[in-house]
Amino acid sequence: MSELLPIRRSIDWGELAPLRLRAREVAEGVYAGVHRSARRGAGVEFGSYREYVPGDDLRWLDRRSLLRHDRLVVRQFETETDRALCLVVDASASMAFRGASAPGAKLAFASVIAAALARLAVASGDPVSLTFVGGGGGDAPVARSAGREQFERVVAALEAVRPGGDALVDRAMVERALRSAMRGARRGAITVFISDLIDLPENAPRSISEVASNGRVLTVVQTLDPTEATFPYQGTVRLRSLEGDLVVETDADSTRERYIAALAALTTSWKTAVEQRGGHFVRAVTSEKPLDVVRAVVASVR
Repeated sequence: MSELLPIRRSIDWGELAPLRLRAREVAEGVYAGVHRSARRGAGVEFGSYREYVPGDDLRWLDRRSLLRHDRLVVRQFETETDRALCLVVDASASMAFRGASAPGAKLAFASVIAAALARLAVASGDPVSLTFVGGGGGDAPVARSAGREQFERVVAALEAVRPGGDALVDRAMVERALRSAMRGARRGAITVFISDLIDLPENAPRSISEVASNGRVLTVVQTLDPTEATFPYQGTVRLRSLEGDLVVETDADSTRERYIAALAALTTSWKTAVEQRGGHFVRAVTSEKPLDVVRAVVASVR
């Protein structure tokens, strides 16, 4: 897509190594992972075997397999379950905006964050899915899966997506993306919604906040361009919306205070809606280092 930061060259992947996606809530999945399960006590049963990895609890080594086949394997129980990561990236037309001081468009920045989070998930053996809100080509979601190949599929989709669509005209755009993302999402699944939160339908905060229910984890990442965050214009300016046909001509100096107040009110309303349901809110500007935003997201779900 145009204006995209080159995903593979925009972040120091080595610095991701110490990070892990975890959460306070318990997981309830079907893959072998590194997360706690909701099941306890006598109901915990043997599940399967897997190859031993350095660091595994030696109590679960299967001695019979070692004696018979000279292989180190560990027994897995249903307590070892997955933490699926559901990435929802806003690809509507407003995400194409790039101000003069930004290294890339908002969608480019969001794509880098999503790719980094996907990398963390597959490194932990957890499945990842990717869904877009809008997108110029009706961009298809990436179905939930795990492994290195899944990371490649996610990156390919993020590099190919084109910004497009108006969520105020197509009011079902957000709902369709959420239905796709939440299909099969169990207790403990992590959903990360990355968007500028601008020009979304009035019911969007409620719909997205409801993801943080039934034990699921939600983090909303508001992604703004530095120009949007500060309104640095001076004198008479003519502004055109990327979604819709609205054109406004105004005096920037007299408008700035009201604009900043309106943006703060929008941010506060989203943050309140998300946190009231137990979700987490992270605000980011595209001039920031992507790794710092990734760290903030990881910290929010611990």
